[in-house]
Amino acid sequence: MAPQLERVASAYSVPVLSSGGFDSVTVKRSLGLEFAQCASVLVLHLGDHDPSGVHIFTSLEEDVAAFADFEASMHGWPRPDVEFARLAVTLEQVAEYGLPTTPPKPTDKRSFDGVDTCQCEALPPDVLARIVLEAIEAQIDLKVLAGVKREEVKQRKQLLAALPLV
Repeated sequence: MAPQLERVASAYSVPVLSSGGFDSVTVKRSLGLEFAQCASVLVLHLGDHDPSGVHIFTSLEEDVAAFADFEASMHGWPRPDVEFARLAVTLEQVAEYGLPTTPPKPTDKRSFDGVDTCQCEALPPDVLARIVLEAIEAQIDLKVLAGVKREEVKQRKQLLAALPLV
């Protein structure tokens, strides 16, 4: 899934990170240190609609934000604004797209608001790409972005014209 999302996000210089479940404290602290050096960060999260998926998101949100605050205070930096948004899978998406569900695993005793579970991979790739693209574009002034891209093309032409022909 990460390569597909990278194709969508790379046009906006948005990094894509992937994990296989609960992240280690080391990974969370590393993210916290990176985010502590930013004025604001928005983490867009995709995960399964099941007890583990919900708790992975909550754990990541709480721990990374706490590490970002800690690192900022330790370095004398301003406190960063770190926000997390869960993009998928939501109960609304399960209903909207008629996604396949299964009952929660009886061995998973974490609290969970849902009756059934759904894997993130159940979302069709084009739908998942659109969800991510819309979330990214909602954070960007598209007119400013278009202007930056026009300026980039102009400067690239000027640089190429200035290079000696070999």
